[in-house]
Amino acid sequence: PARPSRALLFRPAARPRPQRCAAPMAAPAATSANAPKETVYVNNLSEKVNQEEMKKSLYAVFAPFGPIIDIVHFKSNKMRGQAFVVFRDVPAASSAVRQMQGFPFYDKPMKLDYAKAKSDATAKLDGSYLAKVREERTAKRRAEREERKAGAKKEKAAAPKAPREEAADAEM
Repeated sequence: PARPSRALLFRPAARPRPQRCAAPMAAPAATSANAPKETVYVNNLSEKVNQEEMKKSLYAVFAPFGPIIDIVHFKSNKMRGQAFVVFRDVPAASSAVRQMQGFPFYDKPMKLDYAKAKSDATAKLDGSYLAKVREERTAKRRAEREERKAGAKKEKAAAPKAPREEAADAEM
């Protein structure tokens, strides 16, 4: 008599499988926390690419969606891996956000959203840019930053020393 194959001997009892939907579910639409604007915030960019090459590459990737006014990309610690792409109109920015969400750019998937505030470039175009207001806002932020630093230094000076530090001071 023929021997049953080993696979048949050790196969578990057949269990009913859950039914699947006939049509696969569509991926959820990317929702934005911010209202649509001309300026697109791009996050999760490679930090290994120099600034000029990154700007040129971003321009090449986003140019098919519409005219680009400005690209802002910094290499500072606070802004690394981030950029702002300013389009001339909102529909171009919207199509860029929809179509480029998760696009692999320098081996990292881009994360896109609309900017929180109006960019200086679009404000200059529509005539609402006020240099004085910007300078006041910058000065206010600088003063707040200095206050936080001064407060942190006071807290650090007022904090009791750890036992190790006291022992080290006593040895000297």
